Amino acid sequence: MEIPAQPATARILLIEDDERLAQLVAEALRKAQYVVTVCGDGLAGEALMRQESFDLVLLDGHLPGKDGFDVLRDTRRDFAGRIVMLTARDDDIDQVLGLEGGADDYITKPVAPRVLLARLKALLRRDALPVAQPVGEALHFGPLTLLPQSRELRVNGEPVPLTTAEYELLNYLAHRAGQVVSRDDIMQGLRGLEFDGLDRAIDARISRLRKKIGDDAQSPTRIKTVRGQGYLFAID
Repeated sequence: MEIPAQPATARILLIEDDERLAQLVAEALRKAQYVVTVCGDGLAGEALMRQESFDLVLLDGHLPGKDGFDVLRDTRRDFAGRIVMLTARDDDIDQVLGLEGGADDYITKPVAPRVLLARLKALLRRDALPVAQPVGEALHFGPLTLLPQSRELRVNGEPVPLTTAEYELLNYLAHRAGQVVSRDDIMQGLRGLEFDGLDRAIDARISRLRKKIGDDAQSPTRIKTVRGQGYLFAID
């Protein structure tokens, strides 16, 4: 079901089986000038993700046909756009599953339309990250090489797949190597939002990045946690 919007700023796929909620969310997105496709089944939603081009997918965690977290797991590597999980209010298990599965963000239900739109606009803002060096200049840190032009990470010369959100966080930290950056700095730099003290997305993403670059989770040497302050990307 296509809901046309002019002018289109982005294509969004909403996979949500609650028809009333889907209608309310789709209407809010339409008013914000997005083009929205609505689907109420996990299998059908996954097929749409593979067949069509979307800038962002709003994915319910629990769906008929195929569970939303399974859809996330099976599409994350191939889907180039943003994936935002819609989770039950205060359900930490849903949030952890979504973030560990590679979701770019999670939003608890019910959500106020203005809050939803602010989160989505921040995720879709491609130029939010201040770049400290020319985009084509590779950054080298020991075995790590970050290639901004192709948005690629290599470890010991081998490409390591990253989600969009993981790449942007790593790029943000790498351009501030040797500096302690707070969670609020990161939220402001990447999303233009204030850190609310509860959002676990940054911590979960840091954990995934450490695994991908081979940093020791118990005693990291590259992406260090500075207690009470934030994170430090260490220089060799």
